[in-house]
Amino acid sequence: MIWAETDRYVGKIISIEPGKRLSLQYHERKDESLIVIKGTLRLHLEGDSGEIEVHDLGPGEHSRVRVGRRHRFEALDEPVELVEVSTPELDDVVRLEDDYSREGTSEP
Repeated sequence: MIWAETDRYVGKIISIEPGKRLSLQYHERKDESLIVIKGTLRLHLEGDSGEIEVHDLGPGEHSRVRVGRRHRFEALDEPVELVEVSTPELDDVVRLEDDYSREGTSEP
């Protein structure tokens, strides 16, 4: 759910069902920050070495996804809700892997 959209930023609430994960993706222009509201988010995030690192974040914990970093959000055994605030480039999504057959698209 997009709750704020301006020419400078976008705010979203993202819900992920237990056992589900979003695309492994990166952005060419979009920079985003997130904070977990509910559940435990498994964040797969490309580190400085270029390797994907796994971080489990609980309520109140946050992270930044810098431009160009591969990343994926995953819910383990409970629903996850997070707030994401980003720069406004909503169509800037390069999907590398996707459980819903959306590789290579920027579809929501």
